[in-house]
Amino acid sequence: MSAARVIHSARKLDADGQIDDFWLATDGERIAATGDGTGWRAFAEGAEVTDAGGHWLTPGFIDLHGHGGGGFAYEGGREAILGAIATHRGHGTTRSVLSLVANPIPELCTNLGLIADLADADPLILGSHLEGPFLNEKRKGAHNPEFLRAPNDPEAIEQLIGASRGTLRQITIAPELDGALEAIDVLVEAGVHVAVGHTEATMEQAQAAFDRGARLLTHAFNAMPGIGHRAPGPVIAALDDDRVTLELILDGFHVHPDVAHLAFGEARHRVALITDAMAAAGSADGAYRLGSLDVVVTDGQAWLADGSTIAGSTLTQDTALGIAVERTRVEPAAAVEALTLTPARVLNREHELGRLAAGYLADAVLLDHEWRASSVWAAGSQLI
Repeated sequence: MSAARVIHSARKLDADGQIDDFWLATDGERIAATGDGTGWRAFAEGAEVTDAGGHWLTPGFIDLHGHGGGGFAYEGGREAILGAIATHRGHGTTRSVLSLVANPIPELCTNLGLIADLADADPLILGSHLEGPFLNEKRKGAHNPEFLRAPNDPEAIEQLIGASRGTLRQITIAPELDGALEAIDVLVEAGVHVAVGHTEATMEQAQAAFDRGARLLTHAFNAMPGIGHRAPGPVIAALDDDRVTLELILDGFHVHPDVAHLAFGEARHRVALITDAMAAAGSADGAYRLGSLDVVVTDGQAWLADGSTIAGSTLTQDTALGIAVERTRVEPAAAVEALTLTPARVLNREHELGRLAAGYLADAVLLDHEWRASSVWAAGSQLI
């Protein structure tokens, strides 16, 4: 149980808007009270007190989709996973879904089991995301085509679900593949959030997937057809469906800020800012591995070694917040919502994550005036 703490003199910013001279007090893992002004003094005795000095205070960020950081990949074993997570926690990500690239089913099952073990020990690890293997080879991105397959093997799908022991949070599927719609039925019944992605789907095929229960679009605009005036494609299907949340990699490179601005306007409260970060996030340029493929990072941009394909990002979520506000012209409250309450809704945890309000888990990020994380708390404990 965490010690009581008080954070005061902050500029609170969450999905409910901005409050100046804001304070919150915690009791164990949860926020006990909030207010503005000097009311915090009633909670100060015996508590750890932080003077925010007028800086921004937001809820902890939630990353639905990332592959590593700090020089480590989530396929690299227990210590690598912990090292990568520590890097992102230093940038405000208090809760993480760990993404795995396409690999053979036995290897995926092994990694799903390891993530389940870690999630059992650490509630800040929310579970796993299978970005492969059920992807269209024509839109494979940085996934090894040798390991891609159609989702038409019920036994393989059951193996993956079973290996995760209830911690498989998300899976990306190209809905035009053989067996995809039937697989979506099984996965949704098992409580897995299905995303449409790495796909050649038409608008109609994406709509069919959404009608079967898919509720996400994996890194919108990337690894899928663009918006055509005669072939609208999956992005239009997602923008037009209030049930669907659009992941967005907002590093200024994967999606032009003006296109991102359009997405925020057309899908209000339905954009989730993800990192899709590979091992180089929070680390240096150089040579890396993404799954079984070689990656070269130059000037913070990750490409497959042959230069053919973008290979994830080097993004952190505090940087995404700054780009959203400064370059994408998103209202600050909406930008913070895309990092906090919206991903919490995707995971059906909006009742306890994503707001700075009494009863919510005490996840918070203090940011300087350039939107860089300076202090981070999760479940009432200080991470940095």
